[in-house]
Amino acid sequence: MSAFQVIGGKSLRGELSVQGAKNEALQILCAILLTPEPVLVHNIPQIRDVLKLIEILQDLGVRVDKINSHSYRFEARNINLEYLETPAYIQKASALRGSIMILGPLLARFGKSKIPKPGGDKIGRRRLDTHFLGFQELGAKFNYNPKTEFYEIDASNLQGKYILLDEASVTGTANIIMAAVLAKGTTTIYHAACEPYIQQLCRMLCRMGAKIYGIGSNLLTIEGVESLQGTEHTILPDMIEVGSFIGLAATTASEITIKNCGIEHLGCIPRVFEKLGIQMQLRGDDIFIPAQKHYQINTFIDGSILKIDDAPWPGFTPDLLSIVLVTAIQAEGTVLIHQKMFESRLFFVDKLIDMGAQIILNDPHRATVIGINRKYPLRGIRMSSPDIRAGVALLIAALSAEGVSLIENSEQIDRGYENIDGRLNAIGAEIRRVF
Repeated sequence: MSAFQVIGGKSLRGELSVQGAKNEALQILCAILLTPEPVLVHNIPQIRDVLKLIEILQDLGVRVDKINSHSYRFEARNINLEYLETPAYIQKASALRGSIMILGPLLARFGKSKIPKPGGDKIGRRRLDTHFLGFQELGAKFNYNPKTEFYEIDASNLQGKYILLDEASVTGTANIIMAAVLAKGTTTIYHAACEPYIQQLCRMLCRMGAKIYGIGSNLLTIEGVESLQGTEHTILPDMIEVGSFIGLAATTASEITIKNCGIEHLGCIPRVFEKLGIQMQLRGDDIFIPAQKHYQINTFIDGSILKIDDAPWPGFTPDLLSIVLVTAIQAEGTVLIHQKMFESRLFFVDKLIDMGAQIILNDPHRATVIGINRKYPLRGIRMSSPDIRAGVALLIAALSAEGVSLIENSEQIDRGYENIDGRLNAIGAEIRRVF
């Protein structure tokens, strides 16, 4: 197990380029299973979760050719479904939550699939009901063995249908879309997730020959087609990384230019950070964050305490609430963070409190941050990364702290951020990997 040793208290200065979107990449890579023809994908982030999924695809029989550091050619012509019965598949798929999205494409193209209970971040209950209820609505037969924690699905005759999702699950919506594009008849998905990741997936599938209407809304209509062809696709910049870098710049009082942000796809993300008092300038597709010694949290119009909460797109993404929370520590003012979706996602705040932050954990879903306005620096401590986003929040806190911090389980951070230590060291950070 590796760790990051961080010497904090340094102001950073320079440019940070944004990697490809992790959440989009996991969907797009699964979608290549829908066609035997070649699919060329650009801007693939070189992160642990994505590379593990590519391994699973290769093991399934997908031909994978790496064109350059971030572009790949995939050809899913010779798929070996017997691999789904192997211990290697069980081990790899159970360690990667994104593996759940191979189900939809395999069901659509081959009529059957199976998967062990997938892993991922330990941030609370992450149920899979939306995926399987959607498959069942399309006519699939579903079986779950609670002893082996294995899901098995037979979908030899998928039929389009009106589906009202029980929640606007991003991965659930993606899975059902991919199953429906080759189903017979018309599928209507209401209460669909409409994040940029989903929009990108739909546009890619349309270029492959799918017929999808209502892209960008929560009401999708899909007319099933007989087959799909190959295509070329470029993954968007990762909006979660953009938000992480905005928080990093503010917390460390650094001057940073965030390059190639995909600003038109960021939704309310810049506005939420502006509510914390963070100044930023949009320069083409770049965001410039000037060094700010002080930034003040806004209040609502009536003077009441600001509340920032997550919501389905175009609301604020839950993946950035950890970053907003740590950014508020050195602000002037108070903010209530309300994480609605996952009941364990705020359980990293005890480490921030140990570092000197003034945070009240009201309950599993809400935390009140009382900004200390740089009256004193945080202090470096030894801690462990519980999940990807909390891990980066702790890294940001460590970079702003006085002294040395040790962040164990840094593999969690590597799951979502490509070469984060190298990129931050290049603009003045001091992060060292230790084993």
